[in-house]
Amino acid sequence: MVVLLGRVVSVRPDELPALGAAFGYNFLLFTAYYILRPLRDSMGIAGGVHSLDNLFWFTFLAMLVAMPLFGWLCGRYRRAVFLPWTYAFFILNLLAFWILFRVLDDDVWTARVFFVWVSVFNLFVVSVFWSFMADLFDREQAKRMFAFIAGGASTGAITGSGTTAFLAQAVGDTNLLLVSAALLGATLFPMRYLQGWSAGRVRREDRIDERPIGGNPFAGALLVMRSGYLIGIGAFVFLLVTVSTFLYLQQAELLAQFYPDGSERTAFLGRIDLTVNLLAVAMQLLAVGRLTARFGVAVMLPSIPLMMAAGFVLLAVQPALATLVAVMIARRAGEYAVTRPCREMLFTTVDRETKYKAKNFIDTVVYRGGDAISASFHEAVIKTFSLGLSGIAWLGAAVAGIWIVVAVALGRRHEAMHPPARAGRD
Repeated sequence: MVVLLGRVVSVRPDELPALGAAFGYNFLLFTAYYILRPLRDSMGIAGGVHSLDNLFWFTFLAMLVAMPLFGWLCGRYRRAVFLPWTYAFFILNLLAFWILFRVLDDDVWTARVFFVWVSVFNLFVVSVFWSFMADLFDREQAKRMFAFIAGGASTGAITGSGTTAFLAQAVGDTNLLLVSAALLGATLFPMRYLQGWSAGRVRREDRIDERPIGGNPFAGALLVMRSGYLIGIGAFVFLLVTVSTFLYLQQAELLAQFYPDGSERTAFLGRIDLTVNLLAVAMQLLAVGRLTARFGVAVMLPSIPLMMAAGFVLLAVQPALATLVAVMIARRAGEYAVTRPCREMLFTTVDRETKYKAKNFIDTVVYRGGDAISASFHEAVIKTFSLGLSGIAWLGAAVAGIWIVVAVALGRRHEAMHPPARAGRD
């Protein structure tokens, strides 16, 4: 097994347990989320396609409230405390939603609240996971192992989306929330193991990860505003979100026409998720890690923006549901396999407060702010210029062009940076 894994990812024997635990942690996390994702998207459409831009704004406002609360939590308590507390909070939320859906069947407002909640939940738990990974592994380790660790997400997404695709109609959408809650609770075991593994690698007096980070609850936003490097990461994420939102909204509009039944729509979205993640996991486990280790972030980071520019041009020339779904699948597979691990590597060269607070601000507030702004812009452009799918695709190609420029500059800046000193790290 060790020899086989060594052929897939460059890993040292002493790193194998942590690599396996990180992969398993990510697998459980994304299985839990991908059980919920098709249900969220279906409920968003059920509440009215034209209300989606409003839901994005409500999600953004929820992020503005949640961000300082998380900043206070991770500033006041040590990592071993605030990480499990964050997950426990979301587990209780899932149980509460299960009760609400049983009592208030087919309630539009409950569906809308759930859409907002899942949109907050997925960014927070994933952001916390990758902050933890950037805290555990240095830049050299990240280049070798982050793509494989990201493969845990795609493998989990395959399991989760497959569960929803094939069981949603048989057992009922809402009963899957209990399965998701149980899987989220299971992430606490690999999380605890990784904390122990990290503590065992340094002297007791050097264990900075056992101390609270400190700082004020709004430090994440302040850190971003003071750093050109972090502003660049924020711009990269904003452009990524804009491209994604354009595709998402066009897909939602077409699916509402072709799949009016909620359960059928949920199952179809689950099959799309399954396809995306089969592609992504093959890329993550077989190629991306070694390519990143060889060519670096500066080469890999712009690759998906380049692919998206080409995809939008194809969609503009051939505007149809099949083409849109194909471009959406390519974007998401490329993002999970390449963009996500490369984006997380950008945080291996910053200090701990930046890894948790500034990263969380970018991953939540900037991300969902980008959702809200791009959704409103999308709606305004359609109403003002009466653009169809082809016109939106040309606009998306222009945004992807700017994204390429930002990605090239950011990748070069990262490769030129020196990582912070890590006490006791071998």
